[in-house]
Amino acid sequence: MTASDGFAEFLRDMLAPLGRVTTRRMFGKTGVFCDGVMLGMVTDDTLYFRVDDFNQADFAEARAFPPLNYNKRGAAIDLSFWRAPDRLFDEPDELVAWARIALAAARRVAAKRGR
Repeated sequence: MTASDGFAEFLRDMLAPLGRVTTRRMFGKTGVFCDGVMLGMVTDDTLYFRVDDFNQADFAEARAFPPLNYNKRGAAIDLSFWRAPDRLFDEPDELVAWARIALAAARRVAAKRGR
């Protein structure tokens, strides 16, 4: 399920200190982009941040939740997006700090893919 219009607008406002933040519906979810790089995804108004080998320790708190996944031929496929703790929405500076870490991971992924 994609992000509601209100939640997408809320994210764009909250994450504006990062740069040009946009959202786009894709694969039944909503991608969260900063300057064209996808740092997060939203499903059912739940935010997931991009993770990689370099930032997993920074997101240790997020390990309490399952990663974003999808079903393929009856098997769950985990994606490299971990759920942002709900408390971050009451702590805007920390939300932006987590988003910066996710954006750095997203840029590393994009660089590997030659974008």
